[in-house]
Parts: sequence; structure tokens; C-alpha cells
Amino acid sequence: MLLVRGTDPSAPGAAWWFTVGGGRDAAEPARCAAVRELGEETGIVADPAELVGPVWERTADFPYLGQRCRQHEEFFVHRLPAPAQLSRERWTALEVATLTDVRWWDVAELARTTDTVYPAALAHLLAQLPVRWDGPPLRIA
Repeated sequence: MLLVRGTDPSAPGAAWWFTVGGGRDAAEPARCAAVRELGEETGIVADPAELVGPVWERTADFPYLGQRCRQHEEFFVHRLPAPAQLSRERWTALEVATLTDVRWWDVAELARTTDTVYPAALAHLLAQLPVRWDGPPLRIA
């Protein structure tokens, strides 16, 4: 599982791991936004048709940069034959200021970490994810 580690400059000392993703333009399909964000944050190029899902969806409320934020999230799966080379070349100035790491995790390692990870039950969700997904997205917390 590929995760990004980030911080909030308005809350020094806090850091957490989260899935690759980000904002989407008003008319942009979620699948296209997912592929765009994957490329921007990691350098991995994918075809929207290669994504599986969405497998999960959630709404998250959180503080960031001194403001309350609400984010509606759809999670897709993109399987690779092996971990890919990662690039930070297309990071925005905000990403450079707030993202501190991008790395691959295996499910067992993710289950053992004491670091904060979002979504909170990610290791469990990954362990339960079938190889083939053919249903509607599961609503997660």
C-alpha cells in the first residue's frame, strides 16, 4: 500500500499517513481525478480504466491550516506488479511544505504501526479487500 506522510503547519508536531489523493475539479470524474492525483503525488502513470472501484467512500471532517475542512472521499485500487519508482517532481508548493514522505507499506506493517493512519482502519480494510471487486463502495469511517 502506498501512503503519503503529511503535517499541518498550523499544528506543529502532528503528522499522519494517508492514501494518495486530493481535490477534484467540478466537472472531473472521480476516476480521472484519482489518476491525476496519483501522477502528481507519486509520478506513477495509470489509465483510469485500470482502477478498481471505488471500493470505499467516506466523509472526513478535520482541521487544516487553521480551518475546518470537510472532504468527501472515494477510494480506488490500482494494483502494480511491483512497487514503482516514486517521484516528487510534480508536487505543488503546498505539498512540498506539508508532505514529508511517500512510501510503500505491507498490510502487516501497517497493522503494527503506532503512527496515525487515515482512514483509521486501513490495515483491516486492506486485509478484507477481495482480489476482485464487483460491488458498490463500502461506506467507511
